[in-house]
Amino acid sequence: MSTKALASSMVLTEEERLESILLRRLGNRIRDLRVIYLPAGVILQGKTATYHAKQVAQHVAMEVAEFPIVANEIEVS
Repeated sequence: MSTKALASSMVLTEEERLESILLRRLGNRIRDLRVIYLPAGVILQGKTATYHAKQVAQHVAMEVAEFPIVANEIEVS
């Protein structure tokens, strides 16, 4: 693999970057985390055991994302 191809494969999308930050900050409190960027803003998806973890995920995303959070679809179960 060329250096250019390797460098481009190491570049994260905005979704991947935000997911990575959320996972680092939240540990294993959110399962199946997914971040979707839309023109209007960001949607958070995943599963968690507590409303607190859902709220923390949203606050971390608000700090880091360059777009507004339009929906927090993280399921509490």
